[in-house]
Amino acid sequence: MKKTIITVVGKDTVGIIAKVCTYLAENGINILDISQTIVQGYFNMMMIVDTNQATKSFGDMSDELSGLGEKIGVVIKCQKEEIFDMMHRI
Repeated sequence: MKKTIITVVGKDTVGIIAKVCTYLAENGINILDISQTIVQGYFNMMMIVDTNQATKSFGDMSDELSGLGEKIGVVIKCQKEEIFDMMHRI
């Protein structure tokens, strides 16, 4: 299984989760785990997704999600699980 960590951060607005999840579903990306919080009007979401059946490359997915984030007023970042794990190792 190829896992990717997706983070979404920005001012809370209606439809952030819906738009991100719609993009993922349309591109064959399965959500394995999701956590989201809103603190004083700021939205923060972390997702772990399975990209085994993804219809696009990691680079294209990352670029398109970043573009989607700009369009809806949030910052969306993608990291492959192995890179994320190495960066957060103590």
